[in-house]
Amino acid sequence: MQRLFRVTESIRNAIFAGALAASLLISIRTSAQSNSGTMTSGAPAAVPRGQEDSNAVAAAEAELQKGTALTRKGAFAEAIPHLLASREHVANDYAADFNLALCYVATAQPKLAIPILSDLRVSGHDNADVNNLLAQAYVGESENEKALDALRRAAAFNPENEKLYMFVADACTAKANYALGLQVADLGLNYLPNSAGLHFERAMFLASLDQFDTAKKDFALARSLARDSDIAFVAAAQEAIFEGKIAEAVCVARDGISKDHKNFMLLTLLGEALLRSGISPGQPEFEEARRTLEMAVSQRANYASSQLTLGKLYLMEGRLSDAISHLETARQLNPGNIAVYSNLATAYRKQGKLADAEEALATLAKLNQAQAAKIRDAPGDRKASYAGNRREHDP
Repeated sequence: MQRLFRVTESIRNAIFAGALAASLLISIRTSAQSNSGTMTSGAPAAVPRGQEDSNAVAAAEAELQKGTALTRKGAFAEAIPHLLASREHVANDYAADFNLALCYVATAQPKLAIPILSDLRVSGHDNADVNNLLAQAYVGESENEKALDALRRAAAFNPENEKLYMFVADACTAKANYALGLQVADLGLNYLPNSAGLHFERAMFLASLDQFDTAKKDFALARSLARDSDIAFVAAAQEAIFEGKIAEAVCVARDGISKDHKNFMLLTLLGEALLRSGISPGQPEFEEARRTLEMAVSQRANYASSQLTLGKLYLMEGRLSDAISHLETARQLNPGNIAVYSNLATAYRKQGKLADAEEALATLAKLNQAQAAKIRDAPGDRKASYAGNRREHDP
């Protein structure tokens, strides 16, 4: 199960970057206006060089505005060409470069983000945000030590900024690098021992590393440090699911939602727990699961768990086109999740698209082989880490 604050899912980064770009646009616009030229009266002639420059800046500003708006919406792939077009033609390239790197990280292209962020760091922008995004990019490239170094550098600027650790923890979850994620959570807790969010992150990493007994302490701390909050209810529901206490997970999630904690994560957990309880189409609980999952997706469309679980629900209903749409979205968001492909294969087979079903099964077989190889080749003390509980389950 993906955790509370996904970068992956990267929306939170996008909000920051969008705000930054918007502030920089003020100076960019002022510069463009001051450089604008006027046409000489009479017959049109070649456009003066000054006006050519002014037009280029204005066009670049427009591209930056479009790219920033798309980034804010989480439309990262669509934002990339606009941000590329704006680079090196605006008064301050920082907004364009940072947003572009963010979009590359969010669209699973960290290798393209790393040189951009490295250049920013050596060109006067060696700050917490650049280093933090660089750490996420290194996680995506499985450069664990470089990721930790970049995170430590980010933390040196503001060690008590909880989001710095949460963002990189998100990247670790997206990469299924739970051991590194545990190191990230521990680093953050060195500075923020009373962070409910970081204790929740730590609990999730420990549970995913098959250390659930140890994780229980952090689940309890997350609940006690943030009583009656979103995190408290999510931690309780998630712990119950890990323990196989499905009825308890349903009760906890319903209680939190009834108290107006309609967080997309809690909604997803309720939908997943209801499906695990053995409901079937036509039952009131099935309708409840559909409503909560649709609400979760409307809140956070780039949260893979809600897309996957809603896809499963539609598959149970026989709504094959809807099921495939959400399952394909889940595949784009989390291409390494085995549960996506088994459900996709079923949906495509029922729809009569046998080639697509075979393709999904082939990918599933490759993922299973890769997982088996990791377990086989890992040292003895790490085998459990690879074979342990996965965050996204297949009810």
